[in-house]
Amino acid sequence: MKKILITATVQSHIAQFHIPLITMLKESGYEVHVAARNNLVEKNGLKLEGPDKIYDIPFDRSPYSKKNVEAYKQLKKILMENRYEIVHCNTPVGGVITRLVAKRFRKYGMKVYYTAHGFHFYKGAPIQNWILYYPIEKWLARYTDKLITITKEDYELASSKFKTNVYRIHGVGVSIKKYYPYDKDKIDYLKRQLGFSQDDFILLCTGELNKNKNQSTVIIAVSEIVKDIPNVKLLLAGNGPMEEKLKNLVCKLKIEQHVKLLGYRIDLEKYVNISDVIISASFREGLGLNIIEGMLCRKPVIASSNRGHRELVKENATGYIVSPDNIKGFSHCILKFYTTKGQLKNWGDNSFKSVWRYTADKVLEELKIIYDD
Repeated sequence: MKKILITATVQSHIAQFHIPLITMLKESGYEVHVAARNNLVEKNGLKLEGPDKIYDIPFDRSPYSKKNVEAYKQLKKILMENRYEIVHCNTPVGGVITRLVAKRFRKYGMKVYYTAHGFHFYKGAPIQNWILYYPIEKWLARYTDKLITITKEDYELASSKFKTNVYRIHGVGVSIKKYYPYDKDKIDYLKRQLGFSQDDFILLCTGELNKNKNQSTVIIAVSEIVKDIPNVKLLLAGNGPMEEKLKNLVCKLKIEQHVKLLGYRIDLEKYVNISDVIISASFREGLGLNIIEGMLCRKPVIASSNRGHRELVKENATGYIVSPDNIKGFSHCILKFYTTKGQLKNWGDNSFKSVWRYTADKVLEELKIIYDD
């Protein structure tokens, strides 16, 4: 049986984004192995099901960590023990280390694929990102048989600058069996069940609690409009290194009644459906999965201006685009949606119509073409 190895820095990445791919590969006759660090205990019950074999490799997100030396050694041993037809790597650190190890095995016929979920170098990125990450990716592209990008900007850059076969897919694919719009009765029931009032104006901000996701901007923006929207509720879904600082910020601003940290959720579709608006202030995005999930549930969006958000959100049609550090801009957009609540359905309908190409079935069709090419 043909074997394929899928790698990423952490197992949660594969569990969240690549189960449909694993299913497709197994249906195509592959034995599928996975190599990544086991971080699932941090993810509130998230499970990695489907692979025929899972290797716990001590990848570290920091490129300077000594743990990555051990990860290199373990991955090399795995590749020596298995005759993989394809190694498909993901995430910056996982992608770099995997391709460094795989270089020597390509002469035996093994193919190397890399999905770039958002280059660290992009229009408007800090100059140090271009100095550090761009040369590494350009060099490693020579040892990558197929480079898969998920945004138009990354595709155009890689196609013009890197010496490899470059493809584009529309994200990692969102399941319409999980993310679909509920009817009003079900939403009303869920609001009561989850402890919210029917009159609450709910904003949902999803993502790891870290500096890049920039939840502090959204928290401060909400603090500035609580007098105008006394029933506003901001829900932060996710966990991460900034959790305590964000909790302290909420207390400092005295808006504990308006902000709720949900932690990491595996039932996020419920919170997407009870929300009125999806909001994100991240500085950098490949292609915001949380935005796509919200739009598939017919929700309007307030999103920061970055490569991924600009590709998804159509200004004055599906939502608003705001500079990630523009607190007043976020406050203003929240107020605009609140004062025109009767039009939210129209915005949501526009969102729903614009994201069908980003569903799991469509993305799998694109991946199948790449694998068959």
